[in-house]
Amino acid sequence: MSNFIFDAHLDLSMNAMEWNRDLTQSVSDTREREKGMNDKPDRTHGTVSLPEMRNGNIGICVATMIARYVKPGSKLPGWNSQEQAWAQTQGQLAWYKAMEDKGEMIQINNANKLKDHLEKWLNGNTKNLPVGYILSLEGADSILNMNFLEKAYENGLRALGPAHYGPGVYAYGTDSDGTIGNKGKELLKEMERLNIILDATHLCDQSFWEALENFKGHVWASHNNCRSLVPHNRQFSDEQIKVLVERGAVIGGAFDAWMLTPGWIRGKSTPKEEDVYLSNVIDHIDHVCQLAGNSLHSGLGTDLDGAFGTEQCPADLDTIADLQKIPAILKARGYSENDIDNIMYKNWIRFLENAWK
Repeated sequence: MSNFIFDAHLDLSMNAMEWNRDLTQSVSDTREREKGMNDKPDRTHGTVSLPEMRNGNIGICVATMIARYVKPGSKLPGWNSQEQAWAQTQGQLAWYKAMEDKGEMIQINNANKLKDHLEKWLNGNTKNLPVGYILSLEGADSILNMNFLEKAYENGLRALGPAHYGPGVYAYGTDSDGTIGNKGKELLKEMERLNIILDATHLCDQSFWEALENFKGHVWASHNNCRSLVPHNRQFSDEQIKVLVERGAVIGGAFDAWMLTPGWIRGKSTPKEEDVYLSNVIDHIDHVCQLAGNSLHSGLGTDLDGAFGTEQCPADLDTIADLQKIPAILKARGYSENDIDNIMYKNWIRFLENAWK
């Protein structure tokens, strides 16, 4: 029997709305349809679809909305106004609602819904069950003011990462450095009032420490690896991991190859040449477990199809269903069945039960 899996980071709506992928179709059908296309680096290399999630017993995910605002002169892709960024997230939200109407997905936004959904997946025939999703926002640029945050909450938003790449409206993210400032503090205060989970992923070091100092609510890191294994500002230092553990966080292991091995060159390196396999992800998960002294703070936050596919993920993963290979790797490293269940889904479930009680 396959393990139940909770994936804490999937950019499903981005794939649907920007990559124009019909995620109700099989991965192989999408790859076939993309033959000859070269507008995105991962065309024909996708790994995620809703049928494939069911095949892999991935019954719950944290599913994102994402839209960056960029100032004039920025080299990052994004929208030229916050209003456009908001509109983009609303299109993404509309796709999730359409998936709900079709019976493909179901939004989970409170403890009762979480309990009911988990019971169905653990005890029933999962072939036709909707995939559960917790709605998250990656980068807060689309939040024009706190009234918009409340609107987002009313639409189901339950987790938020203030920054993504570069400088953001409310915080500084990967490959940048700066303070959260008064706007960031205002955002965190309102998130705390609404009981929205703070996703510490992508925060630059200064914004990370300031955010944790100013936010007293629930914190997780949906998709983040370890700086001591692969040095980069995108990764957490051991000190950051220890503080997150103290705060009761769960940290999701990410599957992007450049985060798994030093020296990866985008567009040139290949997973097989660089020996990037699922075991590399386990190295990062294990490192968090060793620092924590237990298996209670590690999980999966794959970020699969987060603008990369099989050309830039573990070589022994063809589709997201191959997450089922992970329990055997953990077992071979001495992890007990209980430890494995913790990492595959129970840690995220316990976190949400505590946050939503």
